[in-house]
Amino acid sequence: MNIHIMEGEPGCAFARERGAVAVVVDALRASATAAALLEAGALEILAVREVEEAFAARADWPDALLYGERGGLPPEGFDYGNSPAEALPAAGRRVIFTTTTGAGRLVQAWGAAAVMMGAPTNATAAVRAALNQAAARSAELVIIPAGLMDDPAFDAQEDWVAAVALARRAMEESQARGLDASIGEGHALYKHWRPLIDADGIEALFQSAPHAEKLRRIHKESDIPLCAQLNTVSAVPFGRSRHPLGVVLHRG
Repeated sequence: MNIHIMEGEPGCAFARERGAVAVVVDALRASATAAALLEAGALEILAVREVEEAFAARADWPDALLYGERGGLPPEGFDYGNSPAEALPAAGRRVIFTTTTGAGRLVQAWGAAAVMMGAPTNATAAVRAALNQAAARSAELVIIPAGLMDDPAFDAQEDWVAAVALARRAMEESQARGLDASIGEGHALYKHWRPLIDADGIEALFQSAPHAEKLRRIHKESDIPLCAQLNTVSAVPFGRSRHPLGVVLHRG
């Protein structure tokens, strides 16, 4: 089992070109929010890249709730933002979801063998689902720290921390299944972050990430510990189909 960690659009392209299983990790906060929406009972999620596409999608899904953010806050006309704390109203409803980066990475990764979202909050479930898909397809696994759309130089510390935590679980789970697993692309950063996770913990590393400071400036700091918790949900946002405007996610 080859497990790779590659950030952003290059990671999405790598997963498509290699026919790999792609796990998009937008740790603060899209991955945790999407998982929380499905855990709360959302019927399905349509992830789209642009705000205009979210409004346009209501032509097909007129009963859907609009969830998402730009600059960390809900765009005008949206029902809710991009926070796991706001997931409960989605029970029994369909959701149209757009975020600055995470939703767009799902669209970019479409064409991989399978596409899903992972976070600390659904770490065990996401890893098991990804490994099951990889085994069924004899495919590699690519864990994709989302980064920041259109800014590859942005320090996405929380995404790397979460991605390395998922990769570590994937290694352990693979070995428990009797598979010979190894980290390929991203090995150096895996070795960098793993001892720091052991020493400091995921939440502390999330709190010190540049994106956490952005959330504090808009008074969304309560989402940081929510997104850093391990295994609080079992839902895995799993790409089931391509919509003309985005990717439809179901509970996997």
